[in-house]
Amino acid sequence: MKNPMVGLLSWRRAVAMTVALPLVISLAVMAYAWPASRVAPRDLPVGIVGTGAAGQHAVEGLERSRPGGFDFHLYPDEESVRSAIKGREIYGAFVVTPGSLTVLQATAASTSVAQLLNTSGRQLAADAGASAARGATTAARGTFVSSAYGEPLTEAPAEIRVRTVDVVPISADDPRGVVFSSALLPLTMCGILIASLLAMSNLHMPGWRRVMELVAACAATGFGAYLVAQGVLGALPHERVATWSALSLTMLAISATCAGLITLVGPAGLGLSAVLMVFVGNPFSGSTSAPELLPKAVDDIGQWLPPGAGANLLRGTAYFGGNGTGGQISVLLLWSVLGLAAVVLGRRTPAVAYGSPGTRSHGAGDAGAEPYPHARHAAER
Repeated sequence: MKNPMVGLLSWRRAVAMTVALPLVISLAVMAYAWPASRVAPRDLPVGIVGTGAAGQHAVEGLERSRPGGFDFHLYPDEESVRSAIKGREIYGAFVVTPGSLTVLQATAASTSVAQLLNTSGRQLAADAGASAARGATTAARGTFVSSAYGEPLTEAPAEIRVRTVDVVPISADDPRGVVFSSALLPLTMCGILIASLLAMSNLHMPGWRRVMELVAACAATGFGAYLVAQGVLGALPHERVATWSALSLTMLAISATCAGLITLVGPAGLGLSAVLMVFVGNPFSGSTSAPELLPKAVDDIGQWLPPGAGANLLRGTAYFGGNGTGGQISVLLLWSVLGLAAVVLGRRTPAVAYGSPGTRSHGAGDAGAEPYPHARHAAER
């Protein structure tokens, strides 16, 4: 007689292969492709230096070209706006003067934003030049001044010069920021691997020892990543200790969260960690562009997860002297503390560590196990 369970298992396998697996792959592709396809400025903080009508015209021109794309901050002079860029208050600025426009950018903050500001500055200068030409033509029609040849004299408007200044340049060894953005996914996967190896081995190790091993492994891995990124590729040129600490803290936040989930819910926690960190945290991090270039919901979610907070923290320590990194450090510490607490407290729960009391097996080698009733009766005989 044919076993009905065989047919049931076959149907389950067929459904998993033809429905569940393609669905998971489609969602993974969408998680990475959708934010990348919607890259555009959304309330991108930029500065404007220009008194009177010049600065107002610059704001109006930028707003017309990209409605809602910029969040404008006005500064009295170029020195103050440079300080704001170095403090990570803004991504760049437009300095408007008669006959010239200076675009201040920071390729270390984002090469994509720097290119966007440069393009917007040139477009703004072209529009201003065209507007001045139209005004000159109108004035010439209203006032006819004859030359010696009887032809009207009109003075051509001066061309607006555009100058670009990189206030905080990215490393010359990584001019497009490829190394920086490409390192996030391997770091995330390595953090999950560390947590899974630690959580699924040494099951009887005390919680505090597991925490110590997790911290030591993340510190060592962060140091190795720094040696490769800077020593070999030259992508993280400044603040060595702070940059190494940022890498290690990012690894710890990812690993502690994964280890905590595995401790609390078992092997399913590994899958939850992969979804949270790899398929949500990485594509929503904005590491390849900037958080303000992603859709609004994606931006908010990404910066509250360890990959996004870690990428932003790494930029701050490697190029901006740690300015503007308080929020990222808080997010990473929060995930780290919650994950480590789950590792320590979860190991103390009998149902998690050793199985529930009602289902625990009593083998012959259990020192504290009470003999089964039939064995006790046999002993009494």
